[in-house]
Amino acid sequence: MVLANAMACNAPLPQSGVARQATAVSVMQTIDAMAGQAAATPAPNATDAPSPAPTRTPDWSTPGATFEYETAAGDTLLAITGRFGVAAQQIVAGESLPADGYLPIAIDLQIPNVLGPVSPGVPVLPDSEVVYSPAAVFDVDAFVRSAGGLLASYDEEIAPGKHLSGTAIVQTVAQELSVNPRLLLGLIEYRSGWVYGFPADGQADAYPLGFRIAGRRGLYQELRIAATQLNRGYYGWREGTLVETRFDDETTLRFHPGLNPGTVALMHLIAILRPRDRWMSSVYGEDSLPTLYAALFGDPWARAQAAGPLLPPGLAQPTLELPFAAGERWSLTGGPHPAWNAGTPRGALDFSPIIGGEPCAVPDRWVTASAPGVIARAESNAVALDLDGDGLEQTGWVIVYLHLAQAGQIAAGTQVEAGTPLGHPSCEGGVATGKHVHVARKFNGEWLAADGPVPFVLSGWRAVADERNYYGALVRGAERVTSDSSGQQGSTIMR
Repeated sequence: MVLANAMACNAPLPQSGVARQATAVSVMQTIDAMAGQAAATPAPNATDAPSPAPTRTPDWSTPGATFEYETAAGDTLLAITGRFGVAAQQIVAGESLPADGYLPIAIDLQIPNVLGPVSPGVPVLPDSEVVYSPAAVFDVDAFVRSAGGLLASYDEEIAPGKHLSGTAIVQTVAQELSVNPRLLLGLIEYRSGWVYGFPADGQADAYPLGFRIAGRRGLYQELRIAATQLNRGYYGWREGTLVETRFDDETTLRFHPGLNPGTVALMHLIAILRPRDRWMSSVYGEDSLPTLYAALFGDPWARAQAAGPLLPPGLAQPTLELPFAAGERWSLTGGPHPAWNAGTPRGALDFSPIIGGEPCAVPDRWVTASAPGVIARAESNAVALDLDGDGLEQTGWVIVYLHLAQAGQIAAGTQVEAGTPLGHPSCEGGVATGKHVHVARKFNGEWLAADGPVPFVLSGWRAVADERNYYGALVRGAERVTSDSSGQQGSTIMR
């Protein structure tokens, strides 16, 4: 039986390999060597930077030297080879390093310097301040109301007949793209002054963050663009695939290989918003975004230290079931593809019920809970199932289901067991050409790749990625189910 095409589906501590407390002189020397130009504003001194910092500062200016790097939470061998531009066999370690999975923390590595000029190596933001993490448990509405700026009274029609307040826009983007709302608020204040102030002319700018992309007017769209770019930098660095950024003059900058993903995410975003000659001061200067951020919200490194690493050693997925009732036949219509939208890792799988009817007709089949937990969020055709039961999407394991029909969708706050109906698969929410459910995982707010260090396993079936999005398979022993957007034979799976 042929299904409707469901392929179109859209939906830590300071890192130990680099010193935060570098002096202004060392940072400026790095920038001068990097670009052959004078830097406008020095970096903060050690006395300006709060919280403890790692101890080693490699001399990245010496060609051909061998440098020390200490592994951090979330590091993989593949990511380190990408960031440092070396092959795995060029890395010298005191113990054997696993080719797959997360590396142990605090392993000393000797890595040859094969890179040319790179950015400064002083981190400016912890990972937990970029991700919708345990450090992001934060009352957005109370903060915005106390600030008293334009954002507190702002209202925007984000879709025909759907209005959101400024606070709701920040919270929605934070939840959907899994980005820390503090960072979104800091960016709004840095670019527009709307959190504490008002536009001089009394009119809200249609492009408050300054992206000015045709067809993407308003705070909601601008924040989504910013969150997408933060995710591109964060997960690209996490996986070792994005190692440089590009400025508006088409020049590029390679990131210092010892930086943490949160810092690279912010550096990448600022490179999009600022010309190259203003990038340095926007990252490290007295009027930089990180400086404003600390003034608004206090020491981010202290919050990161309290939260602990986002991806702790030995992280393993709990038992999860396929998202439909036992005995039913569904089709794997989408192999690993972006967990939410562009910029997120390929963490999602798509399943469509094998039934007849119109491609987008809502069926009587149910999408079911993959594990026990509580519904942390149920809105806009998306359901977030919190497995640790605290009701917070920022903490622990969370399973996100997208494209659930509004009619019949489960309510937030509901306690569920594995197999509890959550809603009907549909084309509602995002872009879809056939009724299906999109399923992805987060841990401590960080999206996880389906075929990554912690494999996505459902009812014993393990996700295997292809080079192309939406392709791939599920394997269980000698059995294999291959994804097919039209639901042809070979894509059928039964729980």
